[in-house]
Amino acid sequence: TASQTLPGVMADQVAAMCEQLIKAVNVIMDAETSHIYRLEALKFCEEFKETNSFCVPCGVQLADKSQPAVVRHFGLQILEHVIKFRWNNMQQQEKVQLKECAMQLLSKGTRSILEEESHIKDVLSRIIVEMIKREWPQHWPDMLKEMEALTSEGEAQTELVMLILLRLAEDVITFQTLPSQRRRDIQQTLTQNMESIFSFLMAILHLNVEDYRKLARAHCRVAVATLNTLAGYIDWVSLVYITTGNCQLLEMLCLLLSEPELQLEAAECLLIAISRKGKLEDRKPFMLLFDDVAIHYILSAAQAVEVVERRYIFLKRLCQVLCALGGQLCSLGSDVEVDVPANLNKYIEALLAFTTHSSQFLKSSTLATWGALFRHETLSKEAVVVEMAIKYLRASMTNLVKTGFPSRDDNPSCHHSRVDFDSDEDFNTFFNSFRAQQGEVVRSACRIVPLEAFQIAAEWLQYQIASPIDMGDATSKTAEGLCSILSPSVVQWDAMTVFMECMTTQIFKSLEEEKLPIDQSMELLQAVLNYDTKDPLILSCVLTNISALFPFVIHRPHFLPQVLYKLFSAITFDVAQDNKVSSVKNVRRHACSSIIKICRDYSQFILPCFDMFYNHVKKLFTSDATLTHMEKCSLMESLVLISNQFKDFAKQKAFLDELMAPVVTEWTSDEMRHVLWDPATFLSFVGADQVVTEQSTDTDTAGLNRGRLSFCLYAMLGVVKRAHWPADLEEAKAGGFVVSYTSAGTPIYRNPCTAQFLVMLPNLLALIRYTCGSTLCLIVPFFFFFFFFCTDNLMILHILFTHHSNRYLKNLVKCMSLQQEFYTIERLAEEIAGSVFVSLDHVPDHRLRPMIHILLVLSCPPEYYDSLLCPLLGPLFAYMQQVRITILPLLLHSLDEDEEEVVCQESQVTQEMLEEQLVRLLTREVLDFLSKKYGVDFVFILLNVSVLCLKSVFVEEDMMMDSVQSSLPAQPTAELTELGKCLMKHENIYMSLLTLSFTSLSWKDTTNCHRTASIVCWTLLRQVTHSVQEHSIKAWAHTECYSYSIVLRSLQVHGQHEVCNSTLTQLAMLIYENLRPRYMELKAVMTQIPNISVEALDQYDHRLMDPNAQKVGEKKRKDQFKKLIAGTVGKALCQQFRKEVHIRNLPSLFKKPKSDKDILKTEAIGLAALFSPDNDL
Repeated sequence: TASQTLPGVMADQVAAMCEQLIKAVNVIMDAETSHIYRLEALKFCEEFKETNSFCVPCGVQLADKSQPAVVRHFGLQILEHVIKFRWNNMQQQEKVQLKECAMQLLSKGTRSILEEESHIKDVLSRIIVEMIKREWPQHWPDMLKEMEALTSEGEAQTELVMLILLRLAEDVITFQTLPSQRRRDIQQTLTQNMESIFSFLMAILHLNVEDYRKLARAHCRVAVATLNTLAGYIDWVSLVYITTGNCQLLEMLCLLLSEPELQLEAAECLLIAISRKGKLEDRKPFMLLFDDVAIHYILSAAQAVEVVERRYIFLKRLCQVLCALGGQLCSLGSDVEVDVPANLNKYIEALLAFTTHSSQFLKSSTLATWGALFRHETLSKEAVVVEMAIKYLRASMTNLVKTGFPSRDDNPSCHHSRVDFDSDEDFNTFFNSFRAQQGEVVRSACRIVPLEAFQIAAEWLQYQIASPIDMGDATSKTAEGLCSILSPSVVQWDAMTVFMECMTTQIFKSLEEEKLPIDQSMELLQAVLNYDTKDPLILSCVLTNISALFPFVIHRPHFLPQVLYKLFSAITFDVAQDNKVSSVKNVRRHACSSIIKICRDYSQFILPCFDMFYNHVKKLFTSDATLTHMEKCSLMESLVLISNQFKDFAKQKAFLDELMAPVVTEWTSDEMRHVLWDPATFLSFVGADQVVTEQSTDTDTAGLNRGRLSFCLYAMLGVVKRAHWPADLEEAKAGGFVVSYTSAGTPIYRNPCTAQFLVMLPNLLALIRYTCGSTLCLIVPFFFFFFFFCTDNLMILHILFTHHSNRYLKNLVKCMSLQQEFYTIERLAEEIAGSVFVSLDHVPDHRLRPMIHILLVLSCPPEYYDSLLCPLLGPLFAYMQQVRITILPLLLHSLDEDEEEVVCQESQVTQEMLEEQLVRLLTREVLDFLSKKYGVDFVFILLNVSVLCLKSVFVEEDMMMDSVQSSLPAQPTAELTELGKCLMKHENIYMSLLTLSFTSLSWKDTTNCHRTASIVCWTLLRQVTHSVQEHSIKAWAHTECYSYSIVLRSLQVHGQHEVCNSTLTQLAMLIYENLRPRYMELKAVMTQIPNISVEALDQYDHRLMDPNAQKVGEKKRKDQFKKLIAGTVGKALCQQFRKEVHIRNLPSLFKKPKSDKDILKTEAIGLAALFSPDNDL
């Protein structure tokens, strides 16, 4: 060893140093050591690794196998540190000596394979791989041969060689921790030698498996390491090596599935191989896995697997193998001429076995494969798949039942759930997703066998109707004698309802009308209508089944009254005269939703029953005191939906006047006007000045007042939301809905509910003026509902509110505005600004966000831009600028201070993080508005922003930015729309937009930064700059420099993100190249960049300013600019204090030598003769 070849004095010094290092290591690892001593020992060890010249001999001596494992590990760490950080400064002789010491440690420096510690093997393999990364293949051409020779010295050495090959593949291919040239050299050399590497691995595996079967425990360890190494290569090598020899590798892996100690690793390798993508022709050999032998071993391995964690993990991998095999079958069957496997039935039976397994996780793993099979154009028509679709539907009757909670023990799946899920909440979240995926697959199966699916659903529903209610041991906590959501009857009804909904949505798409089972469905519907239950949870399922079967009623209209009466009775459903039980409320809401859905989808069909429907509603309003305001509003919405089929403006308006008369009278009464126009009276009216106690027995007058207020608002909202003119233009003209046409020929419609809204508007504005909390959340969407103008398409809104308001407003879709009748209201802008925007400082961020969101889809006629939009957008953008520039920095600063504290209140930090996120979201909403309405080219938006806009705003920014790849054009070409031109006329608006856009670049929000830099900033700045007159250039210089400095500062914040770096660099280059000729101050900003080359800046500036200077290509120019601003690019926090590892490039392996031969001087190529005067060409 190195220590034995040292001179005597140096050997003594090494020995003394080793003693000190051993003491230091023991101090560090001793649990009784004080904190100060441990820090001193750590400092001593680190300083030794960094500065001492005896690192190699000390490391080798400490790594001797006679030392304790902790000391040996530290000695090996010293050697690894030397290779990583000192290798470039070492002499060649020192490198050779270190390499020989490392190889000696591999050969003789370890204990037997079963005794050696895993962390010692790991660090040994790291040492060798670090040397390989620096020397192979140029300076260590025989590395592979040396590794192969080591395997002959024993099982321990063979395992170490496997670990080395695996880590090499991970560093070079998976993690790519090398410079590009070194990585390319090593990868190409590995690829060139892959045939011999795979032959070597296969031979090692075969040999050790045979020895393992002779009960040699050590060979089992080697076989496991070899399989792990194979897994590291199978993922990226050419498919030829995987399928060579008639898929010999895959065959061996299938055989190993029967070996208990090796089956998990074999399944991992098999899964990686079968999951490979590539040319379909290259994947055709995978079809050999459908042969009898492979299928037999897969099926055998799946049997008799007890619930032990390792075996259960193997079962999951085996299920994934089957699913990956099905994916290959579907891919090859679509685009390559591959015959349907003869053993397809055995494969599908195996897949069904996993689908019927008691583990919910295993069931869910098969869903994607079933869906692919049932949707496949060819395979779905195979008799075996059609037959299996029926079996799958019957299996779904069990799988859709919500059982298997980890906390319970009432089902075999509970045991598996305790392995897969930490809590009932986790299981519940999983099962909701699982059931949604099942629904998709059930619908796909129903497309194949629609009549059989209907028969299964019918039998299941009839069985549930005939079965007595089983409440189980989990009765409802809210009412005696009622089921809970975990009662056996409820979970069965719930599962059957899901199946019924999936079936009915597909049967009408899959069968022609004459083939529909109309009679059987009517018998089924009659049985459901006759079924009487007082349990609210089961009744809710019954209502869903009625809605699912309702499409069949179209063919038997005489059933309609029965259905309506059943739904009306559910609206007034109660239990022992108590309608406050949550499950009872849900039933009543469910019935209201069902009626609205039927009236929305089948309004023409229900129109003949309109009088009966209306009379029954009026009777309910007058006779049933338990009817809530929400239920009344729902019934009114249903009537409005039916009235849309009048297709007669006068008739529909008269009906709406009659329907809304009580509401309008209440809202416009003197009492309500006095309440709404006086804040003090309003607070008293809603009970905000009262103390409510549980002992209070007096009538809650304030509660009744709040009910009156909300009923008026929601009733009007419901009418506006549902009232509509005919979709057909001719019908609208005939009905009197078209009043005129625009200059472009687009019809202008009138809404039959305009009169009611205009009457309610003054009091509505008064209410908005001084209400900020939950009332504002209720009113603002209602008000802006009329602020939309759309002539060609329906506006679809998704308004995000708190639970209270979302309960009423989440279905606000497909609405049309009042158009001219609304925009011509006198002093409309002043009224809106004086009410909605009067107290923005007091509006919580989560209330303000819906307002911004609605403005995103705002579309106002151009003739009202100056009179309406500009007076509104000016204050809004000014406020957003204040929030973004003033409030957010304070929040971020307070967060930074909290992070520096050792102890902080978790709730406080969470609250501040939420506030920061809300302000961030507000800015994104404004920038959405800018990108969509300010005039950016739509194609450009799609190319650069569509991926980001479709992601959830709560996605972790680092993950998202790493996953997004974007390429920006050299310069965005955006033209202003009419709205953009209008806004540019107002200095306060465009300055707010400019400041807001550029300032938001530097906040810690990568999504906002990328979107703003790529879409908004240059478009705004360019338009503003072009409008600046010559005499104003000096005045604007400060603004341009400020904007440019913010872009450079943003590179400090976001430079570590590749996408943001590219976007900001592009923006900085655009600003500098376009504005530098007008603003000399920009160069002064550039000179402040750390470590900038002044000479390079002068050269770049000269080419930019001198029209006669030699021009360079855009790519080269961009590279030069990136080098100039490199000092501004920030690093991620995890990289800022990390010691850099430098790996030098070696001479290129594949560089072609230049020819010394001068062709022009040595060969006659005929050019002179070609241009000779004697040539007559």
